[in-house]
Amino acid sequence: IFSIVVFGSIVNECYVNTDSQNPQLLCIFNKNESACSYGIAVGIIAFFGCIFFFVVDLYFQQISSVKDRKRAVLLDLGFSGFLSFLWFVAFCFLANQWQQTTMSKGVSQGADAARAAITFSFFSIIVWVALAVKALQRYRLGTDMSLFATDQFATDPNAAYPGYPTGSGIESTETYQSPPFTETLDANPKGYQVPAY
Repeated sequence: IFSIVVFGSIVNECYVNTDSQNPQLLCIFNKNESACSYGIAVGIIAFFGCIFFFVVDLYFQQISSVKDRKRAVLLDLGFSGFLSFLWFVAFCFLANQWQQTTMSKGVSQGADAARAAITFSFFSIIVWVALAVKALQRYRLGTDMSLFATDQFATDPNAAYPGYPTGSGIESTETYQSPPFTETLDANPKGYQVPAY
């Protein structure tokens, strides 16, 4: 939403006529076209990136490959960190250009939109840093494999851990089995008498 506010306010109100004689629209940020273009570009990249990662989050549990899940989390981490940097540059660039702007009648018409773009660029830094931290936590949880492989566990947190299957197809009612190769092969072990019928 912050990205929509930034590029929407720049597109709608940050191109103004400086005087009535010249019909050309100029960027409100110190007449620097690069400032408006950069704010619009970062806003659009962030908007489409949010849509993409929202779809990835929706389908994350359906990704069966652990490697693909790890790649999705790493991509989210990298993209969030990169966008944090881009928003920081956008905030600094727009604030610097706004500080150098001389106020005139045309500039005062779009001043609120320029301030909104600068303010929401700052808020976007905080949001994208928080998303990067969240992606880093998600990646660190992935080393535990609980994030990347959740289908085999029971949904009840108090349920016991399922035992190793025996492979015979018939489940045993015994909880514990004797260890292998400990049985004696004697037909008549010591101390044991065969009952007479």
